[in-house]
Amino acid sequence: MNPFAAASTMASHKYSVILPTYNERKNLPIIVYLLVETFTSHALQYEIIIVDDNSPDGTQEIAHQLAAVYGNDHILLRPRAGKLGLGTAYIHGLDFVTGDYVIIMDADFSHHPKFIPRFIELQQKHNLDIVTGTRYRTTSKPAGVATEGGVHGWDLKRKLVSRGANFLASTVLNPGVSDLTGSFRLYRLPVLRHIIAETVSKGYVFQMEMMVRAIASGYSVGEVPITFVDRIYGESKLGADEIVGYAKGVWSLFTSV
Repeated sequence: MNPFAAASTMASHKYSVILPTYNERKNLPIIVYLLVETFTSHALQYEIIIVDDNSPDGTQEIAHQLAAVYGNDHILLRPRAGKLGLGTAYIHGLDFVTGDYVIIMDADFSHHPKFIPRFIELQQKHNLDIVTGTRYRTTSKPAGVATEGGVHGWDLKRKLVSRGANFLASTVLNPGVSDLTGSFRLYRLPVLRHIIAETVSKGYVFQMEMMVRAIASGYSVGEVPITFVDRIYGESKLGADEIVGYAKGVWSLFTSV
């Protein structure tokens, strides 16, 4: 693809980021700054929809300040009354999306916005329905730019749990993607609306089910290697209950999708 034509196509679309938050007061200014810098440096139309689950740490106050700095047309706070779960946060955020494409990612700086232009480039080059970040490949799929995927900041135990979870899901479900548990993705808006309406899982299984259902529905999926960095501030929300729930979710998808 001609790089100038690609840049023109990218600029003609609007990209909506749905950013679920809970107690992300310290991380939110960093991630929003980097998102704004990424979009503006590539002359892309954008909006960042912050779905906060009534954080007690003042996350919403920070969101209001960011909207004052970057503009209410770019930073939209759409809070909820309580901690209602990741999947429903995306559903809530979709009610306010005005873009052609939706990017979902974590607000804790685990996902660096610098990879977003690579997502967009791969999507435009191959006319994909979904682009997902992968920690476990070194080359974009379909064939594209070689870059190193990986994880930084995790101890050996957590790396083994993550690898094991992906191995289990890949073996049982055969989804055709290398990182089924990732949560950094770009979707065409109609595709996301369709998949999310079909998805019934909660918690950390939600992302996995969305990908499995997308592939079962025949949507085209590409992968971009990303570097996942453990959160800068705050504590991980992954615990033993989530791991058990994940294993149950894999079995449920195997028997139902």
